[in-house]
Amino acid sequence: MKLAILSRNPRLYSTERLVDAARARGHTVRVLDPLRCYMRIEPGHFALNYKGKPLSDYDAVIPRIGASVTFYGTAVLRQMEMMGVYTPNPSDAILRARDKLRCHQILAREGIGLPRTVFGDNPDDTADLLDMLGPPPHVIKLNEGTQGAGVILAERASASRSVIEAFRGLYANFLVQEFIAEAKGADIRCFVVGNRVVAAMRRQARKGEFRSNLHRGGTARAVRPSAAEVETALRAAGVLGLNVAGVDLLQSRRGPLVLEVNASPGLEGIEGATGVDVAGAVVDFVDAALGGQRRMRRGGRRRTRGNAGTLPD
Repeated sequence: MKLAILSRNPRLYSTERLVDAARARGHTVRVLDPLRCYMRIEPGHFALNYKGKPLSDYDAVIPRIGASVTFYGTAVLRQMEMMGVYTPNPSDAILRARDKLRCHQILAREGIGLPRTVFGDNPDDTADLLDMLGPPPHVIKLNEGTQGAGVILAERASASRSVIEAFRGLYANFLVQEFIAEAKGADIRCFVVGNRVVAAMRRQARKGEFRSNLHRGGTARAVRPSAAEVETALRAAGVLGLNVAGVDLLQSRRGPLVLEVNASPGLEGIEGATGVDVAGAVVDFVDAALGGQRRMRRGGRRRTRGNAGTLPD
C-alpha cells in the first residue's frame, strides 16, 4: 500500500506513530503538509501537486488535519478523494465533526444522547435562550474550539450572560450547554476504528478545573467502557461518516452523553494510558478497507465480462 498522511508536522507523536506502524507492516508512506499541496480542478482532469511535483498513485490517505487549517486541509483531502484515493475519514465527515453545532444537530436527529444545547444569535433573545436551557451552571463553548480552548463554566445566570455578551462582541459562534454535575469532571474517550472501540481511557480534570483534556492538566487511565458507551461511540462516529474518531462521553443519570466527536484524535494520550497499538489498528483498518475495495472492483469487472455476451431473458 502506498500511503499518504496529511499532517503539518511530521515530528508530532501521532504522525510519527502512524508512519512507524505503516513501515513496520511493509507499506510505503509519506507525510504531506496539506498547505504545500495545490490543485487543478477541471472536469475529468483532477490534479494535485506538492512542492513542484505531481502527486499520483497513492492508494490511501490518513488525514491529520488541525482545526486551524480545516478549510484548506479538507479541500486537499477532497481533491485526493476525487482522484480515487481512499480515506477512512472523508472530507465531508471531518467538516461535520469539526462544526460542533452541525455535529450536535446530526447526533440529536439520530437520537444519540448529548447534553442539552442551545444556540442563538440576537442579544435580545439571550434571556429566553437561557430559559430554554435551564438553570445554571452552564457550559459555554466556541463552535470550533479544540483541546478545551474556548470552553467556560458559568455558575450563575449573570455570568452566563456576561460570557455570551463577550463572545458576541468578538463575533464568535458558540454553544451553551447544560453542565453534567454527576460526571464529576471526568469523561470517557473511546477511540473508534471501523466498527470497534479499540481503546478507551477515563480522563479526570485536575482539582479546580472542569475540563478533563490532557492538555489542560487532566490525568488518564485505561478503562473498559460499558456496552452502552461502546454502542453510543460507534453510533456517533457512524452517523458522521467517520471510521477513525475519538468520541468523548460523559457518564450521566440518563446514560452516556456525547460531549464531542474528534475527527483527528491524538494518539499519545490514549496509547500512553492503555498500552494499545492504536496507530497499528488505524493502518490495519485502512489496509483491509482498501483490499475490500479492490476485491469489489475486480468482482464488478468479472461480472461485466461475464454478462457481455448474454442475451436478455
